[in-house]
Parts: sequence; C-alpha cells; structure tokens
Amino acid sequence: MTLSRCTIGMALGVVLFAGFGYAADPAEVESFVKARIEIGEMMTSYFQGGERFKEGQRPSPEQMKEMGADINAKLSTLLAKHHLSIDEYRKRSPDVFADEASVKAYLNGHPDLKTRYDALPLDRMGRGSSGRGY
Repeated sequence: MTLSRCTIGMALGVVLFAGFGYAADPAEVESFVKARIEIGEMMTSYFQGGERFKEGQRPSPEQMKEMGADINAKLSTLLAKHHLSIDEYRKRSPDVFADEASVKAYLNGHPDLKTRYDALPLDRMGRGSSGRGY
C-alpha cells in the first residue's frame, strides 16, 4: 500500500513539475503575441467586405483550395518575420497563450499592442469552435 502511494505521489509530482516547465519565456510571448495580432489583422482584412462572392453564396471547392493556398502563403510570409513556421506556430501557440499571466503582463507593458490585441476577433482565433485557430 505504501509503495503504490509513493508511486502515485511521485507521478503527480512529475506531472505538476512538468506543468511549471512549460511557462512561456518573455521573448517567446512577445513573438507569439505580435504574430497573433498580425495574423488577426491580416485575416480580418482578407475577409472584410465579402466582395469575393455574392451574398449567401458559398465558394466552390476549387475556390476554397485557392483561398487556402493564398492564406497559407501569406501566413508563411508573416510568420517568417517572427522566425516561425505555420506548423511551429500552431503547435506551440496553445501553450504560449495558456500562460495568460505572461501574455497579460506583456500586453500591459505595451499599450499600443494591447489595443490592437483587444480589437481582434479572438473567438475565431483559437478560443472558440469556429475558425482555424490562428
């Protein structure tokens, strides 16, 4: 009985300790916050106006592929400025933005970025069920 309690205690300790090891570094927070702001602004301007299609009309599968390729090309260029790839950003951003204290601290130190960040439609940028989670 004591061996199993000891094993469980050690396992929980490792899990808790590992959770603290994933705290985002300030330079990483800066890079990801700036990238998220630029991605949000790019996507907002990309879809603004809805002039690409008639009202109520969905794009064809071919048009969807073209739009996806265009968005990924623009996204790759944007993320390259932050020394990130699309896959790196998608993989690491949930961890970085999960550290809300670091993100808030960074934004509070940069009011101009905070204003831009607060204006983003974050429900479509990884916090909701819609969108691609940028």
